[in-house]
Amino acid sequence: MLYKIERQQLKQIKSKPFNLEKDLQKLVEANLPLIMGLEFVKTEVSIKNKRIDTLAFDKEAKSFVIIEYKRDKSSSVIDQGFTYLSLLLENKETFIYEYYETKKQYLNRNTIDWSQTKVIFVAPSFTDNQKQAINFQDLPIELWEVQKYDDILSILPIRKNDSAPSIKPVIEDKYKEISKEIVTYTEEQHLSNVSDETKELYEKFKNAILNLDDNIRVESTKLYITFKKENIILCSIVVLKNNIKLFIDLEKGVLDDSKKLMRDVSKIGHWAAGDYELSIEDDKNLEYIMSLVKQTLII
Repeated sequence: MLYKIERQQLKQIKSKPFNLEKDLQKLVEANLPLIMGLEFVKTEVSIKNKRIDTLAFDKEAKSFVIIEYKRDKSSSVIDQGFTYLSLLLENKETFIYEYYETKKQYLNRNTIDWSQTKVIFVAPSFTDNQKQAINFQDLPIELWEVQKYDDILSILPIRKNDSAPSIKPVIEDKYKEISKEIVTYTEEQHLSNVSDETKELYEKFKNAILNLDDNIRVESTKLYITFKKENIILCSIVVLKNNIKLFIDLEKGVLDDSKKLMRDVSKIGHWAAGDYELSIEDDKNLEYIMSLVKQTLII
């Protein structure tokens, strides 16, 4: 619940429903980069007698994202989610064309990471059954609750438990083909073939980054591990066999690096976001490096 303080008394602020589902959709679409860190592509996309509310693109993961807005609390998010995933994966060229038609930029089919495709459902609230239904670590379906309080908007993505099981052992036959193509990457996968020393080094830097702010979370992609606050990328770590590489997501010339430790990779091809890279083999500069990462929380 939200409360307003009036002369040491709490007055509850009650949520006000959106008049129309379309009002919620327009608000989300207009603010996609801020809310979800996604690029808005197109609204109301019709493909093979199916209508997609919002088509978006994740530039970091290089993948398409379908966003749907729900009013019916009784419907299955699993069935709907896999229907949209199947639609996208079976019509890849059509989605590439939709992007080109709107953005006037061509996406090479081979540069898109189709394994990171996902579906996001947005609604004022979801039932406990719906929340429990998506609590699988490798399920590419997300739920986001959005509520309006006068001129205040509350946005709450439903996080999956760290101990959530894999959906693959329990998935129905009709979803198995989709699950083979969709891949959810984990920290464990990045650390599976590295030395014990590298694992320990990664854990030291991971814990130091998480200690910078209570709201920082960890997300794994195909090539690296990202640390985010809300939808702002702070830094990323590429785990190699005998060392780690840290990328700070700031543009060239912004970072105050008095020791000149970071390498300028603004004109060099690299995996993670940001113009600053540092190869790390030990923790002797850990405190100073954290002072560099912390600048992303201020700027």
